[in-house]
Amino acid sequence: MKNLTPLPNIILRPIVERALTEDFGNSGDVTARLLVPAEATGSLVMRARETGVIAGMQAAQMTYNLVDSKVIFEVLAPTGSTVDAGDIIARISGPSRSLLSAERVALNFLGRMSGVATLTSKYVALIEGTATRIAATRKTTPGLRALEKQAVLAGGGFTHRESLSAAIMIKDNHIALAGGVDAALGAIKKNADHMTKVSVEVDTLEQLAKVLTWGPDVVLLDNMGPDILKEAVKIASDFDGRTPTLEASGGVNLRTVKDLAETGVDVISIGALTHSAPNFDIGMDAA
Repeated sequence: MKNLTPLPNIILRPIVERALTEDFGNSGDVTARLLVPAEATGSLVMRARETGVIAGMQAAQMTYNLVDSKVIFEVLAPTGSTVDAGDIIARISGPSRSLLSAERVALNFLGRMSGVATLTSKYVALIEGTATRIAATRKTTPGLRALEKQAVLAGGGFTHRESLSAAIMIKDNHIALAGGVDAALGAIKKNADHMTKVSVEVDTLEQLAKVLTWGPDVVLLDNMGPDILKEAVKIASDFDGRTPTLEASGGVNLRTVKDLAETGVDVISIGALTHSAPNFDIGMDAA
């Protein structure tokens, strides 16, 4: 299990508050308020219903803490833990109304993030033995990027670019609107801060050869099959100059990822880790 740094509260709390505001509406949990006495207390357990990697536990715990400080939330499977179907991942006890009111939001965070972590772990397992990293992209759920990127880390992957301000990434539309590769890279070389890394996307070997002469930090090899990627790796390694990090992206799936990794690329970035991960099934039961 990875030793993950918790998200700072200043980042996480607004995310959880928005989710609770959305779910509570204008009147709060009318069902729990009408059916459960105010003084009633109880206990619940969260249980995994499939095998996978847990993520989002910090958000689930904060959900209960914000709803009611009297709730006791005991984490049994921290973010990054591998669990089997039937494993209890958390115990929650306290005022019964609060246990019920926070349930769905907490489970939504856990199901979504554990799904991302579990899918990531499957990709990571398939390329074991290679030197290639699995990375996420910015194809994240609006408002949930920090949590989804943390879930990728929990699954053994890497996070790639956190935001537009984290690095310069020149893609095909940038090149088209800038007036060509040379114009785009010339402008970057002239104006970019020396601490900012530069990545350039190419979709042909001819473009790769041209881009290498500018000495970028990263070259993104877009939608290239294994045979072309092998040639790209050779061109970059034979280049008499700076060797960039080579990143393959586009059309990656669980069937193709191993062949892509075996070409020798440094990174495989996969949007599906965050935009297409299935929900991880977690149940909430009376203890």
